[in-house]
Amino acid sequence: MKPRVSLQDSALRNGNFSLRIDPVRSEDAGLYEAQVKYNTEVHTCHVQLGVITVTLSPPRPVVDDELLLMSCNSSHRASLVETCWFHKRHLDPTSRTFCSLSGALSILRPAMSDAGSWRCQLRYSDNEIISAMYNVQILGFDGPTNPVVYAGAGSAA
Repeated sequence: MKPRVSLQDSALRNGNFSLRIDPVRSEDAGLYEAQVKYNTEVHTCHVQLGVITVTLSPPRPVVDDELLLMSCNSSHRASLVETCWFHKRHLDPTSRTFCSLSGALSILRPAMSDAGSWRCQLRYSDNEIISAMYNVQILGFDGPTNPVVYAGAGSAA
């Protein structure tokens, strides 16, 4: 897993034996074991790493008016009950929510208003809720629908 894995050498002296994985990949999901030996003592720690993946089709950035498909999957073992997508555009006080049984969301004709932060929330049969954020970029024009714009002389337009 090198060079994505590291230990914080300075933290080791303080008893912090954390493993850092950056970036995390879906194949990194699974059970991790740490063993720390000090003199004659051996301490063991087990950590289960779950991974949630958000994918965009076509890959980002998306051109406005082409089909956008966002999917969300995780390594959680229970059966998926519901997937919800929450959209919160930057500097926009409104938020949109879409829920379905599958992990996918399709936007037939994405517009500039669809750009921004999307959160995928997965709810499972064992009541586990897992979520991830994804920033969607849309290439297009975000201007007035009327192509005629008037500006006062001496002002900026």
